[in-house]
Amino acid sequence: MEIRSRTPGCFPKGLLFSALMLILWLPQGSQAALHIQKIPEQPQKSQDLLLSLHGVPSTIQDFIWYLGEEANGGTRLFSYIPGLPRPQRDGSAMGQRDIVGFPNGSMLLRGAQASDSGTYQVAITINPSWTMKAKTEVQVADTREYSVTGHLPANAGIMAATIIGSLAVGSLLVGGIAYLLVTRRRKGRSPRIPATEQPELSTSPDSGDSNIYEVMPSPVFLVSPISDTEPVNMAMMSPESCLNRAPQLSFCL
Repeated sequence: MEIRSRTPGCFPKGLLFSALMLILWLPQGSQAALHIQKIPEQPQKSQDLLLSLHGVPSTIQDFIWYLGEEANGGTRLFSYIPGLPRPQRDGSAMGQRDIVGFPNGSMLLRGAQASDSGTYQVAITINPSWTMKAKTEVQVADTREYSVTGHLPANAGIMAATIIGSLAVGSLLVGGIAYLLVTRRRKGRSPRIPATEQPELSTSPDSGDSNIYEVMPSPVFLVSPISDTEPVNMAMMSPESCLNRAPQLSFCL
């Protein structure tokens, strides 16, 4: 009688075949994490915002988008069931928003406003026992916030720098022109003529002469004749001699 021994550590072939079939049955791409990509990353007011899903399995039953921290009926934007004639059904949180859903689970928000900012969540149902979820934060920038917070786009900063530089260059040009005009005007003026001493007018009331004589300083030093420099004894002179010498003497008896 032959007794067959079982080698330890070996798995039954039936178990390995079941595991292989389970791996092949899983939908392709289901193991990838669900990720939401915002296009653009920082939307502006009145821009279209695309929330693109990545890692979605090839076969899904439906998906639902929510706007809010909680995923419930009050925050539901819309639901989407692929294959139906009218796959998208709007929820209570849709309001006046213009949102379009796509079969791959993505959504497009047209003309985003500041009130559309918040937490966006999506739940994708693969089968009744398997649901994938993801969420992201969206902040729609209002153009009026730039004037309040001072966060300006890059092109606005370049424009401001260009304007300031132009004003600085213009100020330098105006200052240089004004300086040239002032210096040229000063050079064109004639030099001032210094005031000279007025000639001294003198009249002698005792001489009985009504003519006016000008007393002007002599340019050279005048020397009196030798005869005039000799001492004169007034006591020895006669009246006739005194009268004859009157032009040389300053007084006469």
